[in-house]
Amino acid sequence: MSVKEIVGEALREGEGLLRLAPCWVPRSFLVPGGRLKLHPGDLYALGAQRGGIDERWFSSTTPADNGPGTPADEGLSYIDWRGKRVLLRDAEIGDSLLGADAMRQHGGFNVLAKFFDNLGPIPHHMHQMEEHAKRVGRKGKPESYYFPPQYNFAGNLFPHTYMGLEPGTTKADVIGCLERWERGDNGILDLAKAYRLEPGTGWFVDAGVLHAPGSLVTYEPQVNSDVFGMFQSMVDNRPVPRSLLVKDVPPELAHDLDYIVSMLDWEKNVDPEFGKHNKRFPVPVADEAEMKEKGYREVWVSYGSAQFSAKELTVRPGRSVVVVDRAAYGLILTQGRGRIGPLEVETPSMIRFGEMTADEAFVSLGAATAGVRIVNPSACENLVMLKHFGPGNPDAAHLIRA
Repeated sequence: MSVKEIVGEALREGEGLLRLAPCWVPRSFLVPGGRLKLHPGDLYALGAQRGGIDERWFSSTTPADNGPGTPADEGLSYIDWRGKRVLLRDAEIGDSLLGADAMRQHGGFNVLAKFFDNLGPIPHHMHQMEEHAKRVGRKGKPESYYFPPQYNFAGNLFPHTYMGLEPGTTKADVIGCLERWERGDNGILDLAKAYRLEPGTGWFVDAGVLHAPGSLVTYEPQVNSDVFGMFQSMVDNRPVPRSLLVKDVPPELAHDLDYIVSMLDWEKNVDPEFGKHNKRFPVPVADEAEMKEKGYREVWVSYGSAQFSAKELTVRPGRSVVVVDRAAYGLILTQGRGRIGPLEVETPSMIRFGEMTADEAFVSLGAATAGVRIVNPSACENLVMLKHFGPGNPDAAHLIRA
């Protein structure tokens, strides 16, 4: 069967919903935290030289940029229909999933959502702004964080995140840190402030803003680009290769420290009210009392950007609800079991590498706008899922911040 035929049959049987297979991604410079339900024996299933698996990507049409030896399909989500698999990226072609308007305006889903889970912190780094990313053929990347309580039963080694730079920091201070790269710890964290992470809340991190994510399991909707630059030379007493500082810098500028520092959005990094402007608390999508009466609760957990958004939906035990959205979306279960449209779904307790699960799906525009019935048959446990949306979601327009 062709890709078109498989996708067509899957959409027909799924009434506009597609099952997706787990998409695991390793990182060679980090230590996995072991909370993504992946079997402990499979954390290094791709080989120790490639690093431990500390990320799971959702509804992804973006390949991972993990350097030499990276398989061509690493980071790409597969649709699974009766054991046959096709890339979600290939299925995007045409209007059946996202709709004609989204394809015309954005050319695809154009959002990358994932879980990352590390034993300790990630080095202080940034994602380039559009003007700098374009110079290496990539897209600038803002991103957001939400810390799902179901996955954060343990905080691991450092549940705090350094963000931005202390007010009063100068560009010369940062250049001095970069000049000390090969002398051990370059001291970049001495210029930053750490914030304690709270499950059930989140953050917005704009392109060009330094951040060193802590050790909570993090749900991360973002622009679909794997662009970054590390500014910290050592983390947990392990050296960070300088090549990761200049991974997305034009080769002729790899030693131009003025250019490298110019990739930072300076005003946002030294914002004296950084926490006030960037911490995110859940925002109910409707009146709380009305939602409770209908047996569910839905909140925005990622908002403020026109490029992506996300919700958390909870359906109470023994309840059935029809949920309408005005944009296509991907979803991942975090708790419970039940049915989404015609698909039986369940949150796994343990996953072997390469195995199929029933916790991830993609909802086409037609199904989303018609309304998806979600049933929770449990007598006592909530059914909870996270829903990630691409650019131009009209339901999130009122939450966009300049």
